[in-house]
Amino acid sequence: MVSGLRIERVVTSGVFELDGGSWAVDNNIWLVGDDEEVVIVDAAHDEKAITDAVDGRNVVAVVCTHGHNDHVTVAPALAANLHAPALLHPGDQELWEMTHPDRKFWPVQDGERIAVAGTELRVVHTPGHSPGSVCLYLPEAGALFSGDTLFSGGPGATGRSFSDFPTIVSSIRDRLLELPAATKVHTGHGDATTIGDEAPHLSEWIARGH
Repeated sequence: MVSGLRIERVVTSGVFELDGGSWAVDNNIWLVGDDEEVVIVDAAHDEKAITDAVDGRNVVAVVCTHGHNDHVTVAPALAANLHAPALLHPGDQELWEMTHPDRKFWPVQDGERIAVAGTELRVVHTPGHSPGSVCLYLPEAGALFSGDTLFSGGPGATGRSFSDFPTIVSSIRDRLLELPAATKVHTGHGDATTIGDEAPHLSEWIARGH
């Protein structure tokens, strides 16, 4: 791992709203960087908690793993106040506009690399939970930031609009389970897992349909 590089977790609480329903949720926000600069992964609920964790460092980007409101809640505010772009895959523009109809984001695409602290986060487009869902892979740290695509125990939810179970299964099988087994998966909610812990269960997920 690059000297000084570290991964920090901030947990915030709020509400996820979609399809006329609402759910109380705890979200993981990840800060990837060193003492000088960081990338913020997701922007949920509480701008102050995230800004406090940044602690004056230069923010390279605020990367939203997808456009659901609980992952983009404070993205425009963070971007403005920390002088950094808010990044999102354009496949989730419609979801973004449900929360921020008058604000813009900077489009990020599959294969792009985001430089921070002497290394690079690699953008991996993983549609299914939403059309524009992405994961961020940091090979030097053996780390994957999976948003709501992959959790401990299986794929992210696909029972709401803009989601599709066969698509998320394909994304996980073809894009994520090919990573080294030791890769630690830092999820959008809940506890971490590893690619090696999840890979043997693919057929079980397919059989149960979620």
